[in-house]
Amino acid sequence: MKLENIVPWGRSMKEYMTMFNLSKEDIKSKKILGCGDGPSSFNTEVDMERGKVVSIDPLYAYSKKEIMQRIDDVTDDVMAQVKANMDKFVWKNIPDPEALLDMRIEAMMEFLMDYEEGQEEGRYVNASLPNLPFEDNSFDLALSSHLLFLYSDHLDEAFHKEAIEEMLRVSKEVRIFPLVTLQSESSPYVTPVMAYLQEKGYDVSLEKTAYEFQKGGDTMMRIVRK
Repeated sequence: MKLENIVPWGRSMKEYMTMFNLSKEDIKSKKILGCGDGPSSFNTEVDMERGKVVSIDPLYAYSKKEIMQRIDDVTDDVMAQVKANMDKFVWKNIPDPEALLDMRIEAMMEFLMDYEEGQEEGRYVNASLPNLPFEDNSFDLALSSHLLFLYSDHLDEAFHKEAIEEMLRVSKEVRIFPLVTLQSESSPYVTPVMAYLQEKGYDVSLEKTAYEFQKGGDTMMRIVRK
């Protein structure tokens, strides 16, 4: 994937914990894979807590300088889109677009300060679903934040099934958030994907979370291998 096609947008460990119903014990004790983490500070903060985490994203094919430039290139456009669609978001914990921008910039700056060291340590890996460069059962937990289901207009049902099964190959459990599309509508793939996974013998559930920024986007899918 070309850098000009990637929209970097960072989130913090606190947001990840709320989105995925993660506890401090999860952070400290589980080996975690983040799929499509981009320039989030989740990896950085988990590492600081002495947790075990690996993040994958095609963004990690690029240098720190290139990623910084891309962030500068897209920030104004992203914020313009947010302001043009204010009614699709819940302005509660995040009071306004300016506060949102401050949060995102802080998370991305923390990521950038850690990026080169994290690459050397193998915490940031250039890869993307549905092909993961890891052995079976490498992780306790795999997370997909703002990728699967969100981009239902671009990623079809077959992709979702293949991607989730690949995450389940390398991890005992998968959590996906949110289950709405970019238009804040429920993804048409949620029901058929759940049915498919249940037929395959996985335990699948939908769980409410305390995180809701997109309207209706307060639910995660949890899949566990029996």
